[in-house]
Amino acid sequence: MTKAKIVKLDRGLVLISGKDRNEFLQGLISQDLNKISQSQFSYGALLTPQGKFLHDFFIIEYKDQLILDCANGQQKDLILLLSRFKLRANIELSEMEELSVFSVFGDQAASVFGIEDKAGKALPISNGIVYVDPRSPSLGCRLLTIKKSSEKFIEKLAIRPGKFEEYDLMRIKLGIPDGERDIEKSKSTLLECNLDKFNCVDWDKGCYIGQEVTARSKYRGLVKRTLLTLHCPNNNPESGDIVMLDKREVGVIKSSCKKYAIALVRTDTLEADNISHDLTSAGNPVTVYKSS
Repeated sequence: MTKAKIVKLDRGLVLISGKDRNEFLQGLISQDLNKISQSQFSYGALLTPQGKFLHDFFIIEYKDQLILDCANGQQKDLILLLSRFKLRANIELSEMEELSVFSVFGDQAASVFGIEDKAGKALPISNGIVYVDPRSPSLGCRLLTIKKSSEKFIEKLAIRPGKFEEYDLMRIKLGIPDGERDIEKSKSTLLECNLDKFNCVDWDKGCYIGQEVTARSKYRGLVKRTLLTLHCPNNNPESGDIVMLDKREVGVIKSSCKKYAIALVRTDTLEADNISHDLTSAGNPVTVYKSS
């Protein structure tokens, strides 16, 4: 049996159909739709005109339609936002409930499906679609499979069941932000959340909503805060815990799992001497963690 594990994810799916679907989405989001095909999927975001984060999602081509795999509960809001730009475009927007979303993570995840272990590589299968996580192959594969028959299909794969906590800990150690827990809607930027490092931004695609501000932040070095992973050896950190450098408040814990957390920290803090020894949270020492 493979060393990979599988866990169901709490996700929502938005379906975009119609002949203008790619052209419509191309002018709105941070990713290049021209690079998406049956064999290559992607990860992108929708921003405000001021370059602030609204939604992130995986972009999937499925049966001559596009699927946006987003945080569960955000489907209606995402559809409403996209509908404002529809105008005369030949598209239809709807919630999709046909498929369930799973993560296959850990060693040999891609080999379970015989797929190339490169970010975004996709493969249509008999019961849906599988693709390597576009943010990082280290996070394994994402599986979209027909909900009614997903249980029997997964049994045939002979993959051990995993726990969401295991998947979440891996995500946090990799420094990959969760759009719901780590990113502040209408306030955060893509660069301070490091989403450019996780293949969320295509710098060559041209205009999209918020593109000018995002590009200016990159080329002028205007990022004042950043998300990073902290190791808290003496305690289990909690969301909302304040990060201190000596007696100065420099950040806040966002998502966490066991003794690791993603925190939003001032960038000038990273320039301080002996940062690994001086940072604390909830009265306990913390260190900056970097995945190998």
